[in-house]
Amino acid sequence: MRSLTLHLKMLIAILVVLGLSVTAYQIFVLGIPVTEDATDDLWNIDAKVEFVPNAKDPVKIQMFVPPLSRDYVSLNESFISNNYGVAVNRIDGNRKVTWSARRAKGNQTLYYRLVLTKRYSADKTKVKGPTFRDSIAIEGPEKIAAEALLAPIRQHSADVETFISEAIKRVNNLNDDNVKLLLAGDPSSSNKARIVELVLSIAHVPVEKVHTIRLVADQPQTPELWLRSFNGTDWLYFNPDTGEQGLPTDRLLWWTGDENLITVDGGKKATVTFSMNNSEMNAIRLAKLTDENTDANFLEYSLYGLPLQTQQTFMIMVMIPIGVLVILVLRNLIGLQTLGTFTPVLIALAFRETQLGFGIVLFTVITALGLSLRSYLEHLKLQMLPRLSVVLTFVVVLIAAISLFSHKLGLERGLSVALFPMVILTMTIERLSITWEERGGGHAMKVAIGTLFAASLAHLIMSVPELVYFVFTFPAILLILVGFMLAMGRYRGYRLTELVRFKAFLKADS
Repeated sequence: MRSLTLHLKMLIAILVVLGLSVTAYQIFVLGIPVTEDATDDLWNIDAKVEFVPNAKDPVKIQMFVPPLSRDYVSLNESFISNNYGVAVNRIDGNRKVTWSARRAKGNQTLYYRLVLTKRYSADKTKVKGPTFRDSIAIEGPEKIAAEALLAPIRQHSADVETFISEAIKRVNNLNDDNVKLLLAGDPSSSNKARIVELVLSIAHVPVEKVHTIRLVADQPQTPELWLRSFNGTDWLYFNPDTGEQGLPTDRLLWWTGDENLITVDGGKKATVTFSMNNSEMNAIRLAKLTDENTDANFLEYSLYGLPLQTQQTFMIMVMIPIGVLVILVLRNLIGLQTLGTFTPVLIALAFRETQLGFGIVLFTVITALGLSLRSYLEHLKLQMLPRLSVVLTFVVVLIAAISLFSHKLGLERGLSVALFPMVILTMTIERLSITWEERGGGHAMKVAIGTLFAASLAHLIMSVPELVYFVFTFPAILLILVGFMLAMGRYRGYRLTELVRFKAFLKADS
């Protein structure tokens, strides 16, 4: 007996841990929303390119566009132009669009439009980078100044992250004579980033420039320069003006390297203007769109991978264990008497179509009339199988009659009575009549009322939209329910109704 108890406890623990682990993985790793009404940001970014073409020259415009290899995924990307050829190429980890035309006249305007959202998939491919670089060749005073800056940086750093951060802080100290020499009167962020790269190259630490756009709605944007370095595992991002480590979550990496955002052959006065706005979309719908626009397919093996019509069926099926759990609690812990475990659940499913109030009325009427017929058939001394056949036929005729009269009276809700499980109604009538004969009418009425109450409560709980969504989206939660059901299977204590029944004995003992 002790080994059986240990086996049961281990089984319960395995089911609960497995259910919690799978659910936690879906929520925290895959990022699947917990509630159906959760929304996520959908960003619309426009890059407006304006330039003046040369009168007789062919025109070729090249502009960097986001590689989308970090935390974002593109839902739609379009290149809007008039009489221009468009091509997109990958070069050294960047993506570059090329617009080309044989001739162009007058001021030209081109658009690049991108719709993106946060990447839902847990499979965020990490792009690796170099961990060593050769020193940049310098001579004379510049070499002496760079080596002088490098000495205290080595003393005040412990790893790659602190080494780069300390180097940036030193280069931003404009009162240092070595810094003044290296900057040569140009304290711009790009020049300081160049000096940081120079100093770090002497220590063979690779860094590269990254240009980002801040995702803020209705504000003018210009690319913002950051530095990054690969430490062998992750990319480390640094603000070149402060040395602060960590790229903010609202930054979208647009391109890397020293090249300009846009280059124009056969034109001049090129400018790029960024504008963006964000909207909200249902989170699970956005997750599906993300799944369709990547190779991750992280929803493919969930119930959302089923055809839509099948999904509707499973939304009902996954709630049956919830209804069974309600009946189990009502019977084993509270002591409510019902006609079995599954009969109230099946009646609760029928209430989904009839609605609760009308369903209770229909159930009561059909059961009362069926009991009357069952009582009459008892006097005919029929065997059980013919008797059940007659009752089943009577239930079908009664359901048809109720549907017909409801339609004639304009009560369309009455048509849903056909969805009542006829076999269940027949067996309910049979079992109630047997209970009536064996234990009296009062007990039979108590069981009937208990069954109807349990079915109504199960229907209300099984119809909660938030619960339906949660169980359908995270079906592993059913493993936890199974563990709870197994635990209740060994419960041998008093039920709540029994405490009321035996209350008099407690008073007598005291």
